[in-house]
Amino acid sequence: MNLPYLQPTPFIDSDHPSVVHFAQKTTQHYQTDVEKAIALYNAVRDGIRYDPYHIDLRPDAISASLTLQRGSGYCIEKALLLAAGARALGIPNRLGFANVRNHLATEKFVQALRTDVFVFHGYVSLLLNGKWVKATPAFNKDLCERFGVAPLEFDGLHDSVFQEYDHNGNVYMEYLHYHGEFADFPFDLFVQELKIWYPHFFNNLQNLPEQEQEMVIRK
Repeated sequence: MNLPYLQPTPFIDSDHPSVVHFAQKTTQHYQTDVEKAIALYNAVRDGIRYDPYHIDLRPDAISASLTLQRGSGYCIEKALLLAAGARALGIPNRLGFANVRNHLATEKFVQALRTDVFVFHGYVSLLLNGKWVKATPAFNKDLCERFGVAPLEFDGLHDSVFQEYDHNGNVYMEYLHYHGEFADFPFDLFVQELKIWYPHFFNNLQNLPEQEQEMVIRK
């Protein structure tokens, strides 16, 4: 039943030697799947820098191993790495996607998107102790500290999907729409949603305002 959620794919390349090494080294001191999932989550969250400004829409430029090689990525790429690492260890998982509103997004980023809605925010749903548990490794600890938000923790038992409030009690993030959970990255749906929400990024880059040119979407 869980076979589709354990198989490697071109995006979730859990059989890539670098991913296998990363997963095994990260979890070598742990015994249970829950302990291993937590260790992987923390390694991806804090070891891979969150970078939403460089999105490459060439399918062969998107994978867990490439994210690991770069040491940075946006939320989907970081989710791919967590999913691949878990599959390399025999932990079934699915990729989940949702549109979210980030109330503490930088003014530059909101201007670039022309909206405060982040489309196709990625997370991973892992099968642990017979239960599907959500984990979202997008925002590294250093980034959270700069925004005055506690880093999002994952205990392997409860869903970990957002920091609802910052340290001052201000609303930080809210989920607006779930696209569902998938055995593999639904690339075509992702591109379709980007074109709906951010059509300006699919125009001639030279015609974009300067702040929008800093966010590069390669096609």
